[in-house]
Order: sequence, then C-alpha cells, then structure tokens
Amino acid sequence: MSSCPTLSVEGQAGIAEALRVVDCVSAEGTAKAFGRLFGADGSLVSALTLLLTLYIALLAVNLLTGRSKLGLNMLTPRMLGLGLVLTFATSWVAYQSVVWTLLTGAPDQVASVVTGQQGSATAAFAGQLDSLFAAVAQAAEAAKEPLPLTQTGITPAPPQAAGWTAADVLWMAAMLLLLGTVGVLLVARIALAALLALGPVFIVMALFRGTHGLFVGWLKGAVMFALVPLFTVLIGGAALALLAPIVAALNAGPVSMQAAVTMFLGAAVYVALMVIVLKVSGAMVAGWSIGTSGRAETAAAAAAAAPASLVTNSSQVTAQASAAPAGSAAAPEPPVSDRVRAIVAGTRVPANDVSEGPVRDVRVTGLKSVSVGTSDLPASPASAVDRRVQGIGTRFRAPPPAPNAGRLKT
Repeated sequence: MSSCPTLSVEGQAGIAEALRVVDCVSAEGTAKAFGRLFGADGSLVSALTLLLTLYIALLAVNLLTGRSKLGLNMLTPRMLGLGLVLTFATSWVAYQSVVWTLLTGAPDQVASVVTGQQGSATAAFAGQLDSLFAAVAQAAEAAKEPLPLTQTGITPAPPQAAGWTAADVLWMAAMLLLLGTVGVLLVARIALAALLALGPVFIVMALFRGTHGLFVGWLKGAVMFALVPLFTVLIGGAALALLAPIVAALNAGPVSMQAAVTMFLGAAVYVALMVIVLKVSGAMVAGWSIGTSGRAETAAAAAAAAPASLVTNSSQVTAQASAAPAGSAAAPEPPVSDRVRAIVAGTRVPANDVSEGPVRDVRVTGLKSVSVGTSDLPASPASAVDRRVQGIGTRFRAPPPAPNAGRLKT
C-alpha cells in the first residue's frame, strides 16, 4: 500500500503538488525496485554472484597467463571498483545516501544557493508558476465577460484578431506555460526515477570492459535528467520575473487584445527557453568522458589524425624534393676539404673485384649528391695494400701473406 498522496482533480492540484507527488512516488518505487532486484529475496542475487565469480576467475587467468602483472597499480583500481559495485548494488542505504541523494537533492540544493531561497528552490519555482497560471486564468475569465452597455443599449462585441478573442489568446498562453513546465520539469523527474530504479543493474555492468559502455550511458543519462531541473529553475525563474509586469497589467483593468498577445508571446519565449534547457543539458553530458570510454575516444581521435599527418608529411617531403634541384642549381656547391676526402677514403669499403675499374662513391653535401671517384682522392700510404682488405674490417682480419712467402731464398 502506497503512502504517497494522489493528485485530485477537484482540489487545488497545481505544479507544486504534482512535483511533491512525483518525488514521493519515485522514491518509493525506486526502493521497491532495488529490493526486487538485489534485496534479500531479490531475483538477480544469484546472477550477481555468478558475475562476481566470473570476474575473479578472469582476473586469476590473466595473472596466471602473464597478461596482467601483480602490482598496486593493477590491483588497487580493480579492488576499489569491486568494492564500490558490491556496496551500491547490495545496500539500499548506501545507494539511497549517495546515488539517489546526489542526483535528486544536489541540483535542488545548488539552485537554492544560487537563487537565495530558504528551502527547496524547485518547490518555490513551482509555487510561482501556480500563481502565474492562476492570474492568467483569472484574466482569461474576465475577458469573457460582456462589456458594459453603451448609451444606446447595445453590448459591444469583444475585440478579436483573426477570429481569436483575448480570452482565447490568454488561455493559449496559460497552456503554453503549463506545457513548458510539465513537459520539462515533471518529465525529467519521472525519467530520472526510472533510471535510478534500474541503477544497480548498470552499476554491476561497470566491472566488465564489454559492458562498461552501458554503465557510462546510464550515468550520462541520469546526470542529464538531474541537470534539467537545475537549469529549469534558474532560467525559468528569470523568465517568470520578466512576465510578472505583464500579468499585473492584465489583472489591473480590462483586458485588451494587445496585452493578451504580449502575454502569449512571453509564454512562447518561455517554452523556447525550456527547449534550450534540454539541449544544453544534453550537450554538457555528451562531452563528458568517463573512465575507459575517454581513453577509447582519445585513441580513436589519434588514429583518425595519424593518416592526415602522414599525408601532410609526405606532401612536405615531396615539395622539398621537387624544390631541391632548382635550389641546388642556383646555390654554389659547398667546398670539400682534402682532409674530409682523406677520412672518407679511409672508411670506404671498395668493391671486391679490382678489375672493375675505378670505384665511385657518393657524397652528400648540402642538398646535392656529389659523385667522387678514386682518381679525385689524394694519394695515401694505404693505396699499396690489397683493396679487399681495406676499410674498417682490416682491424678484425689477419693481413694476407706476402707474395713471396712460400718461396725459398736462393
């Protein structure tokens, strides 16, 4: 049996009363859903035990096969995450004190601090809306009353515009105000309650990498619907402050068509602001990176940017290569000293076949490749040694025998 009040059509069922009923029903429904899922006699307790066993088994397999290293940087986040999941998935006291209170009470508290309200800022905003709606409805009823008789005894017709009377326009403005508030504030509260009722299931999904995205999506959705009432109270309160003089002018005297159209325009702007509230909340949550999803998005962005950087670098290299001959033709060739030529000749490994003729080497000076022949190099004492043993390898191999080593002296 529910202990929450119900909305009555005959009573003064305003927006404030509707919010109180929705909050009470949401809290009671979330508590019942938690008990049916992971309570003492919950239907998913055995599934939770199986998932935790599978998690520990996978962790042990990774340690035995060497895919994971046993250390504080690996065990600390895993054990901390496992403890948090067990706490919030099996204890209603912890879930209500942290998750429920943080997502439902924290935005209201922030709005109260910003607006300077003593108590709930959402309840105060709903009371202002009820007063505004009642004033507009009263002005619409007054616009329906017939105008006083003239001296000729004829009752003048009410002012109209395109077949609409002032009373019709005011009723349309009142409906826009009611729709803009109920369609955003109450719907956000009901959607948040539904997400929080299924919260323990998505919290358990945070343990595994394959289902971590579902937990991230649930958390983003819950935070989005928690931010909607905050921005609704702040932006809607400013809009109601601008509409207050128009409502006061409507109740001060006879309702004119111009005043009714002005009120209708203000109500349309109020509805547009409520739509902007939804878009702003969605944009804020969409740019939020949580855990491994943020690292995955960063890696995907880096992988997408890598081909572009490769194309840019290749184009730069091609441009430099195409511009190199023109620049080398215009610039003079840098001089090469004899000492550098001698050092290069001493470290060069010539061809094994001596009969192939002079060996030509390639030297890079600046941006121009210069071909240097053996005839261009200065004479050195190493030129009399066998060409096959020249170079760096001479220090690692034995010198060849002399040509007359096997002959006997006569």
